[in-house]
Amino acid sequence: MARPRVGLQLFSVRDDCARDLEGTLKAVADMGYEGVEFAGYYGRTASQLRELLDKFGLEPAGTHIPFDALTGERLPGTVQFHRELGVRFLIVPGLPEEMRNSREAWLRTASAFNGIAERLRAEGMYVGYHNHEVEFRRFDGETGWEIFARATRPEVILQMDVGNAMHGGVTMDQVLDYIRRFPGRTKTIHLKEYSSKDPKALLGEGEVRWAELLSTCMKVGGTEWFIVEQESYKYPPLKSVEICLNNLRAILETL
Repeated sequence: MARPRVGLQLFSVRDDCARDLEGTLKAVADMGYEGVEFAGYYGRTASQLRELLDKFGLEPAGTHIPFDALTGERLPGTVQFHRELGVRFLIVPGLPEEMRNSREAWLRTASAFNGIAERLRAEGMYVGYHNHEVEFRRFDGETGWEIFARATRPEVILQMDVGNAMHGGVTMDQVLDYIRRFPGRTKTIHLKEYSSKDPKALLGEGEVRWAELLSTCMKVGGTEWFIVEQESYKYPPLKSVEICLNNLRAILETL
């Protein structure tokens, strides 16, 4: 099994990025992260961001981007920006309620994503969707996540956020089942811990069965990037994501 690269979702250290983007990227690289996933660009151009990544030996693991930026007249500019930055995975991190409040809404949303995927194909780019908790609301016995996954093309990425899913009532077994049922669709995944006892648990400190999850991603998920995201902190954000990385490395060594 080829090991996916390990990246950091920069939302985890957003305040540090706002204060000192260059210094934060250097710190992330020095920890040993191989790439970063963006969630905003801090007023930089694509070429400025690419220069910073190259300076510290980081790769762009993807970006979180509003759905509207992938539609209509905005799409060509979005493609141009991310082509220059070198981003292949354009992930929508959430949707307005009217795009996800019924089975029919999910089917319309899936159709829209299919159209975007078709337009991005020539660029070698992918569109994807990132879950929070609402995606696991059921409609006639089927979750929104399942409806969307079944109705979208195989190249539409299903970026599972493990912690978010489990906060939404999804069990560990169900997380694994989603990855297995839609093979090759988990090109990137958010590694976020879930603990019913400690809301500030870092990766490796909670109830996620990490070794089984990572192995499943490598065997059937088609995963290219393991992306760490930490949104609650026992320690300062940079220290927290460093501990997450060290714990992840220890788990990967057991596989």
